[in-house]
Amino acid sequence: MLQQLRYLLLQVRNSDDPMKQQEVNCFARSLDVDTSQIAVFDLLGGPLTEVDLVSHDVVFIGGSGHYSAAGEGRWLEIALESLRVVHDLRKPTFASCWGFQAMARAMGGRVVHDLNRAEIGVHHVNLTAAGQADPIFGPAGDILQGLMGHEDTVVELPPGTELLASTDRVENQAYRFLDRPIYCTQFHPELDRESFLGRLNTYPEYVEKIAGLSLDEFRHSIHDTPETMALLKRFVQEIAPRHLNQT
Repeated sequence: MLQQLRYLLLQVRNSDDPMKQQEVNCFARSLDVDTSQIAVFDLLGGPLTEVDLVSHDVVFIGGSGHYSAAGEGRWLEIALESLRVVHDLRKPTFASCWGFQAMARAMGGRVVHDLNRAEIGVHHVNLTAAGQADPIFGPAGDILQGLMGHEDTVVELPPGTELLASTDRVENQAYRFLDRPIYCTQFHPELDRESFLGRLNTYPEYVEKIAGLSLDEFRHSIHDTPETMALLKRFVQEIAPRHLNQT
């Protein structure tokens, strides 16, 4: 099933960002599919349209090393409008990190830049009652561990969503839309230890700013999080097929 689907990854990354291809590789690895099945659309290059989505079954929205969903600017207005197109078409979608924040803001939530609530590394993620009952999150257990790195925080979820998970520092860690196959997580289910350390090697300034440690000091705390790494595959196997004929 996974090998037959066509995926579209929406990115907000500079053309010279070495994580641009790494992100594609990470989603492919997490789903056990070939990278050729994942097309990329650059949201910095212009608006996404319905035509761009027609030939794809599942949409992923990834992170960003240099762009904030809490800021302002013409590029962000265009990106947020593009996410509204995804929402309107009810495309099976899984958004992580920047995608989690941007989808929230696009649909009426609120995102702020707040270093006091910034998180980096492995954090315990507690499922809400709704998360424990959810077919994607519930099988993972009541408490997960997730890899994350963020300075922006979703402080208000958009209408029509359900909170699935929280950490001690940040209440809104995962949510889903009640009437659409759209799931969003602040943490990165597409990353394993090796790929997460690759991100930190590329953006080492975030480690010192958020954790107050050097990368060498911090890397020993990073490990795989198999319970969250399983979320993407379960989403594609269980949620996406129910909606492929409705879009």
